[in-house]
Amino acid sequence: MIKLNIFYPEKEGSRFDLDYYLNVHMPMAIEKLGPSLRGVSVEYGVSGVQPGTKRAYIALCNYTFDSAEAFLDAFLPHAELLQGDIPNYTDIEPIMQFSEIKISQG
Repeated sequence: MIKLNIFYPEKEGSRFDLDYYLNVHMPMAIEKLGPSLRGVSVEYGVSGVQPGTKRAYIALCNYTFDSAEAFLDAFLPHAELLQGDIPNYTDIEPIMQFSEIKISQG
């Protein structure tokens, strides 16, 4: 199993519309990625580890697929639509990475 991690770094003066992301973009992405999507989670950063410190990321999204190829097969037909929607919720350039899941517990 692989996970596609998408990180939206905290940047001074940046814009991130969490309501739009959760209620419009993510439902659309989940629907378009279809049955090969094994799991998804969205996290919203609240602070750094030390009380009162800045968060490193405004939001994180994790998609789980059987393989990177399975993700690409699901994503590429909808890439223009999904990537074209990004300006509707943020001006932050996301950082993306594939990770191989080694341990996972409910």
